[in-house]
Amino acid sequence: MIKHWDHFLAPYKQAVDELKVKLKGMRAQFEMQGVHSPIEFVTGRVKPIASILDKAIKKNIPLENLSEMQDIAGLRMMCQFVDDIKVVVELLRNRNDFEIIEERDYITHKKSSGYRSYHLVISYPVQTIAGEKKILVEIQIRTLAMNFWATIEHSLNYKYSGQFPKDIELRLQRAAEAAFRLDEEMSQIKVEIQEAQAVFSRKKETQDSDNINKE
Repeated sequence: MIKHWDHFLAPYKQAVDELKVKLKGMRAQFEMQGVHSPIEFVTGRVKPIASILDKAIKKNIPLENLSEMQDIAGLRMMCQFVDDIKVVVELLRNRNDFEIIEERDYITHKKSSGYRSYHLVISYPVQTIAGEKKILVEIQIRTLAMNFWATIEHSLNYKYSGQFPKDIELRLQRAAEAAFRLDEEMSQIKVEIQEAQAVFSRKKETQDSDNINKE
């Protein structure tokens, strides 16, 4: 059984590894140009076997159709500002190394829980010794504040099995709105933040250069 899962998940792991390199490379290109990167950082994972089976049961997905599950392979792209999310989405739309098959905008249309994020489901071609295999991958794009809230909500969801006490549910909704207001406030002073970060980066580069010259 373990060998079966290793074989099944191998292309998903390959897809995550390859996409992490490619998407992190996008950030590096902005940095080389000396301009603000809309991508703060990128993470990725393959869903644990237990989580795959739990979701298959909840969604009534037969085991022979697990490849239809959209989030076995998942990546998250973090942004500093809400406006950066639109830029990242457009960058992904313009790529030709995968096909976007679904978009879900939970920022303009937040979930009732307060959850905000932008989801893309892509079909990514993995090259294997047996030929090309297209893998479904979910990419979540969100701000750091949105991610903080979503991480906490996910932990509580696990604890309460999705059945939140009413007071916890209300507190989460208020926290989600507070996180979004934080994002909006940061967007209002975006230029000042970027200028400060640019000054800090230049100062650090000068210090690093001085240290190298002293060695």
